[in-house]
Amino acid sequence: MSFTEAIRSVFANYATFRGRAPRSEFWWFALFTLLGNFVLGIFDAILVGPAMGLAPFSGEGYQPLGSIFSLAIFIPSLAVSVRRLHDTGRSGWWFLVNLVPLIGWLVFLYFAVQPSDAANRHGPSPSTGAVVR
Repeated sequence: MSFTEAIRSVFANYATFRGRAPRSEFWWFALFTLLGNFVLGIFDAILVGPAMGLAPFSGEGYQPLGSIFSLAIFIPSLAVSVRRLHDTGRSGWWFLVNLVPLIGWLVFLYFAVQPSDAANRHGPSPSTGAVVR
């Protein structure tokens, strides 16, 4: 799955918590999220901060573009994370492991890098070409 296919797939399944998401879809969307936050953070620092009377890159400015972007991708990020967990044969409730301080995100990261299972209770493997929605 390419970068653009992954982004289209995630937004096409905006709030779909059923089915499976292959590693490529999850990690391409993670890269999209990282790049989007980085670019919009720069725009916020260059454009919005000075418009509010702050020095560029002062660190104390407003971040409306980054906030809007983060709000817009919150549900799709949650959905693709749950579908990624389904792809590894785990329940989507395992996403809540991120709430455990310090090590929760490491456990989720371990789950996210695992290879896809063959067909499981969440559907056939996405690598076989079958689309599950």
